[in-house]
Amino acid sequence: MGVHRGPYSEDFPVGTMVRVADRDALEAFRRDWQWHHPLEAIQVPFAGQMTLIRSVSFYHGGDELYELVGIPGIWHGQCLRTVSG
Repeated sequence: MGVHRGPYSEDFPVGTMVRVADRDALEAFRRDWQWHHPLEAIQVPFAGQMTLIRSVSFYHGGDELYELVGIPGIWHGQCLRTVSG
């Protein structure tokens, strides 16, 4: 759920540049996450890639779910990082 802005308020609005978390963080998320929209093995090779947020939706309870430009799958906010610059 929105770490910075709370439930039903996306941390990364559409068009925001983000970096996918590193491989260790993605593997930990795959191992530990037990709820909706698990991270798929096909998503892990995109670790560390920079891209834009294409769309944002919310799971019941307020968790943000993101689609990324040019990177497959549904992404949880915990798997994305801000890009400073």
